Amino acid sequence: MAVITTLYFISICIVLLLVWLKSKLSYWHKRGLQSPSFLQLLINIKTSLRHEQSVIDKDLRSYEWIKSRGLKHAGLYRMWRPIYHPVDLDIIKHILQSDFDHFVDRGMFVNEKGDPLGAHLFSLAGKKWRLLRNKLTPTFSSGKMKMMFETVLDCTKGIEKVMDKQIGKPVHIKEIAARFTTDVIGSCAFGIECNSLENPDCEFRRKVGVFFKEDFFQSLKYIMMGVFPKLMRMLNVQFFPKETSDFFMNLTRETIEYREKNDVRRKDFMDVMIQLKNTGRIIDDDQKRSNENVSEEENEITIGVIAAQCLIFFAAGYETSSSTIAFCLYELAKAKAIQDKVRAEIKRVIAKNGGQLTYDGLSEMKYLEQCVNETLRKYPPEPHLLRMCTKEYQIPNTDVILEKGTKVLINSVALQRDPDNYKEPEKFDPDRFNEENSKTRPACSFLSFGQGPRNCIGQRFGMMQTKIGLVAFLMNYEFSPSEKTKEPFEYDRNFNSMTVKGGVWLNFNKIASQPLH
Repeated sequence: MAVITTLYFISICIVLLLVWLKSKLSYWHKRGLQSPSFLQLLINIKTSLRHEQSVIDKDLRSYEWIKSRGLKHAGLYRMWRPIYHPVDLDIIKHILQSDFDHFVDRGMFVNEKGDPLGAHLFSLAGKKWRLLRNKLTPTFSSGKMKMMFETVLDCTKGIEKVMDKQIGKPVHIKEIAARFTTDVIGSCAFGIECNSLENPDCEFRRKVGVFFKEDFFQSLKYIMMGVFPKLMRMLNVQFFPKETSDFFMNLTRETIEYREKNDVRRKDFMDVMIQLKNTGRIIDDDQKRSNENVSEEENEITIGVIAAQCLIFFAAGYETSSSTIAFCLYELAKAKAIQDKVRAEIKRVIAKNGGQLTYDGLSEMKYLEQCVNETLRKYPPEPHLLRMCTKEYQIPNTDVILEKGTKVLINSVALQRDPDNYKEPEKFDPDRFNEENSKTRPACSFLSFGQGPRNCIGQRFGMMQTKIGLVAFLMNYEFSPSEKTKEPFEYDRNFNSMTVKGGVWLNFNKIASQPLH
């Protein structure tokens, strides 16, 4: 009898849960927007909970579902929370640019009190984001990039030594690129020589690696942060592991205290942040800004705020540039004519500048930049953009109204592989980004750095770091495909970035030994 009663109770609970889910998962249907069937949504919830697919595969599948039905947009769900998913470029342009005041926030989980390192520029909302964005913008001006150029260039010295040790064997190119970008960001953000090219197990790499791994429990935590943000803040849940947060907070505090005590100045990101902390303004070479009329609120840059910005600068710069370098070299390895053309440009510009790589010379390498942009089109480091509706908004030329608090997902990886936006999207063609074709490219069809006021603030630094890294590889080595790379690519579900399962491996030959200094 007890068993029957228990089964009856469980059955009632299941029925009530399904009724509740049915109600929640009919949100978009009630608003006249197409959405997957109830059964498919239940399958999607199971897939998310069990962490069965990579972020890339989820995004491509969702986009294809919408496009295959000839729709401009659709209603999706994260678990049972509604997410608006536009695929029409005009709608996307309105959200990112024209009507940005309705979509200022990313809708990310922030717990400033319990997790100060999570309160970085990427996640902050509203007024706090605007104030910090305004203050940090001069940090990435062309003047500041020129100032940091030599610091980045110095980090290429170890590339040749590491590569030469592996001549005759396939090289895991993403691994080498990641060690290079670790050295760059460690030096530019914290003023520390990581030497990860020589010591791949350095502490910096171990600490930052957790940002991109997403096992079952980490994935579940992210889901809970999105579905139950208030509860997670009440429970004082941290976005980053405590060990990692403590490491970067202590490192930032010690670095600032040492520099201020000993009056140490370096041409790096940390130096600029200390200036901002002490004066409330960044004096920029391109745009002389006064320190007058700085309100107490605007001048509140604490060590915690600096640590948060350095951390996200490290995490973003480490992954995005190393992935782009690796994927670009992979594509060039498969297209020898393009590889030869970009190498010829590099050699011509360096010869023109007395055998040295200079900041202005790097800017002259237009074909190299086209190759980087085409790589970013095929393999955007951030596969999608997130926004949140901050005030009620009617989608242009439709009856669909987004309520305040509704999340928006814009699928950059799928948009940039859509044949409606790019002919033969699987083909690697740098000429898509030459001056003539760039003028005719549809607005918002290239979103690797975002669009509008909330675009990537570090775009200049990311491009500079990536191009310097590529020059260092291509000047001295010729690359070809390796059978060790598994094709077609399978994206690793344990990473929330575009990480290839098994890695990207290349064969290479040494063709020169020319320092860039």
